[in-house]
Amino acid sequence: MKFSIIIPIFNESENIISLLNEIKNLIDKDYKYEVVVVDDFSTDDSIIKIKKYIENYNFIKLVKNNKNMGQSYSILEGIKNTFYDTIVTIDGDGQNNPIDINKLVKIYFDNKCDLVAGIRYKRKDSYIKIISSFIANKIRSFLLNDKCRDTGCGLKVFNKNIFLSISYFNGIHRYIPALFIAKKSSIIYENVDHRPREHGKSKYGTIDRLYYAIRDLSKVKKIINDIKKENKN
Repeated sequence: MKFSIIIPIFNESENIISLLNEIKNLIDKDYKYEVVVVDDFSTDDSIIKIKKYIENYNFIKLVKNNKNMGQSYSILEGIKNTFYDTIVTIDGDGQNNPIDINKLVKIYFDNKCDLVAGIRYKRKDSYIKIISSFIANKIRSFLLNDKCRDTGCGLKVFNKNIFLSISYFNGIHRYIPALFIAKKSSIIYENVDHRPREHGKSKYGTIDRLYYAIRDLSKVKKIINDIKKENKN
């Protein structure tokens, strides 16, 4: 089983090295994988630390954005620089537990599905962040009927080619399940661990997260309608 792990980061110098160490130590040794860290124009010393770390590990590569482009763009750039057709995404803040990669990857390959999406079980976030995500998820799920109660979980395993066949827009990472459903893909949702953030703070405000999630719904519905038209032809 082979896969590429994408880690988008922005100012995560206090978290990224411990995350890379966890990935190296916790992922099943029978798996063959690469790690692509995408730095979204960090202003701290993230790049310095990563460059020094990867001198000793040839399975890790660093991709740098020339300006701050956001999480969706960073994931896309990471995917463009991968070698394998199976993609694993994980947040760079350390709140996703890398040990869950083993479980999700096994489910993905055993069931020959196109997407395994993590669902954060017992989230370790502020009440405001949890409530704003709950509202956004409810609205999205009602309008798109993707049956996913947590699209904001960064931990996912999916088919690279299906993702690249979908029209890109800034914010696409929040709607992967709905877009894969439109592509008639097989999807499994699985509970995963969620840990408190130990260092730094979230780079996206709770109100912004809710606003963008609602704003992008019209784009997603248009893309889904276009996909459905393609399916008929």
